[in-house]
Amino acid sequence: MPRKAAQPSLSEQRAAPGGVGAVDRAISLLDVFTPDRPLLSLAELADESRQYKSTVLRLLASLTHSHLVVRHVDGRFSLGSTIPRLHAVYAASFSMENVIVPALRELVEATRESAAYHIRQGAKRLCMYGVDSPQTVCDHTQVGALLPLGKGAAGAVFTAFGNAPSTRGTRTVREPLVVAPTDLVREVAAIAAPVFEASGALAGVIALTMPAMRLQRSHGADVLRVAREVTAELGGRYPAQT
Repeated sequence: MPRKAAQPSLSEQRAAPGGVGAVDRAISLLDVFTPDRPLLSLAELADESRQYKSTVLRLLASLTHSHLVVRHVDGRFSLGSTIPRLHAVYAASFSMENVIVPALRELVEATRESAAYHIRQGAKRLCMYGVDSPQTVCDHTQVGALLPLGKGAAGAVFTAFGNAPSTRGTRTVREPLVVAPTDLVREVAAIAAPVFEASGALAGVIALTMPAMRLQRSHGADVLRVAREVTAELGGRYPAQT
């Protein structure tokens, strides 16, 4: 009988409440593949997913049968032809607004402050979506506004993660960036965190803004959580914490 693994497998760590264990284990295998590592051996898959080789072999048999995984002549595995077909179906139904706006609403509900999503637009940043705080005194989001790329908390994220000229995105995402007060409006404070796309590049920035006197740094956890959720919806992956 094989010994129990020293640490939980990825599927155990990411198990869906009330879900099916075998499905969680299979998905954890698919999640091991990355653009940098498209071809993996059985040993690598078992090691990365922290599962026994015998279990991985059984899962690969089902995944190969469904063309979710393909085995190459050298014995290594890669994602199969079903993946691009599913991606095409997803892309046909995908709407950035349907992903971002509900996430911003969730953030506003959790913090009662204003939230916005910014993308780079040339040498500036564009406020693409925004949801205002329900409080009478608040920072009103200006959807469509073009703002300086390197100013404010959102600008600091663009600079730190390489989406501004002459910068390189080498930060590890341990916590969101906080600027209080911002260098745009001194009476306004902000908390911001990056959102990544599937390629690993910076997709945009989620920013929470409020009157400086109301800044609560504990809201950073909510900003980071929502940024991670949006990253996952975009098919991206957050950098590992170190």
